[in-house]
Amino acid sequence: MPRVGLTAERLTRAGAELADEVGFAQVTVSALAERFGVKVASLYSHVRNSQDLKTRIALLALEELADRAAEALAGRAGKDALVAFANVYRTYAREHPGRYAAAQLRLDPETAAAGAGVRHAQMTRAILRGYDIPEPDQTHAVRLLGSVFHGYVSLELAGGFDHTPVTAEASWTWALDSLDALLRERSAS
Repeated sequence: MPRVGLTAERLTRAGAELADEVGFAQVTVSALAERFGVKVASLYSHVRNSQDLKTRIALLALEELADRAAEALAGRAGKDALVAFANVYRTYAREHPGRYAAAQLRLDPETAAAGAGVRHAQMTRAILRGYDIPEPDQTHAVRLLGSVFHGYVSLELAGGFDHTPVTAEASWTWALDSLDALLRERSAS
């Protein structure tokens, strides 16, 4: 019989909190059981294994990130939308490093299609419509933006910009200004 108070949703949220505290790679069913003070076996009626738990955390993180991005994009276009979208990712990664790492988990196509991954792609394409970027350049641009945002955030979280006289904030602004200029240059006109 399932332990009272334990649900898949509660375990997923607790797993996400644990990921932010100790790192996504360290999240296991055993670590979660220890957190709740229960035996590992009592969690298996809610999650199949550690991979299932990590997938659930990834889907939660993608939903949270998509919700924040959608709110930030409302009523914005062009550079304003680009900057708002990028800042959501950066802020989320800083506030929730474990969840951000979870959002990078490779999901099988069926799981990804059922989750918020599609929303992220749609929002990115919506930003690019403001620049009037045609295909196949639009697909290239989606990949470029994802690479720049993720690469920058990952390097920043790892302390890669800590020992330079130029602030990370100044470089972030420069990168976003450069992306905006590139996208305007590539527009269909």
